[in-house]
Amino acid sequence: MKDNDSAIATGGIAVSTPDAHTAGDPGTAKTAAAKGPGAPKTAATTPGTPKAATTAPGTHVGRGMLLAALGVAAFSLTFPATAWGLEGMGPWTVVMLRSVLATVPAGAALLAMRVRPPERRHWAGIAVVAGGVVLGFPLLTTLALETSTTSHAAVVVGLLPLTTAACSAVRTGARPSRTFWIASLVGAVVVIGFAVQQSGGVPNRSDLLLFAALLVCAAGYTEGGRLARHMPGWQVIGWALVLALPVTVAGAALALSAEPLEPTARSVAGVLWLAVGSQFLGMVAWYRGMAVIGISRASQLQLAQPLLTLLWSVLLLGERLPPAAPAAALAVLVCIAVTQRTRG
Repeated sequence: MKDNDSAIATGGIAVSTPDAHTAGDPGTAKTAAAKGPGAPKTAATTPGTPKAATTAPGTHVGRGMLLAALGVAAFSLTFPATAWGLEGMGPWTVVMLRSVLATVPAGAALLAMRVRPPERRHWAGIAVVAGGVVLGFPLLTTLALETSTTSHAAVVVGLLPLTTAACSAVRTGARPSRTFWIASLVGAVVVIGFAVQQSGGVPNRSDLLLFAALLVCAAGYTEGGRLARHMPGWQVIGWALVLALPVTVAGAALALSAEPLEPTARSVAGVLWLAVGSQFLGMVAWYRGMAVIGISRASQLQLAQPLLTLLWSVLLLGERLPPAAPAAALAVLVCIAVTQRTRG
């Protein structure tokens, strides 16, 4: 994909962290070389700064794909883990506790690394991330899962790549190729048709909540991918969690006092995974991967997420896997391969 897919202008960007160029920006070496023979040679090899000039571009793309795929794998467990959490806690308790608990490792890492707060110009984007992926998407999907199955909720994940790519195009001016969009649409149709066919798919309140979650999550992904070109991905989600902390702490206190609490081993395990796996570690890998390969390309890897979610639903929740799953999985993988080969 083109560099403008990450919503970053090519010049005049102030970098506030040593490893902000871990996305593989080849401009690092060129900038140092352009300073002339009198410039110190150590300027391009500051401790902690990756040597982007010595790494093949394909290595960066492969690393970005791997990181984005790890993020998708972590996210695929979100709905089953939420279902576990709801077995012993109310929906507001699950959402607020997961965010508060996720802030613990994120805040500890920020303090241990003595990371300075982001520049003022980045806080609006961090607020979008906080509203989209820290609060909005978890809350809306958790409320939907009160009356919806995890397989039906996977519909929103099937639409998320298209929504994210569209949001990225509007936000950044990126223009993916026609082949990219056709493959994305086909993949989304396959995933949606598969999920709706095996779950009934009658539009209801849960569907409205899921579609709303789709929009706020796409906005959070797009803005997070943009910010991950300025700072490491773990700092993006870390500061978003910190920014949302006053809301999540107050919300957790109110939810614990208003909703019934009957924790079980599964409900506690579910909330812990949501906090550490989905909310923090998964977002770290996901944003870092998007920073390398672009928002639209990375989002297409999520076409496989609903099928992974269905697999976990069978293993963890005892749901029966539909017979059409292998065919749908193959079709989705073909679509992913096509989108990764396009150059919009």
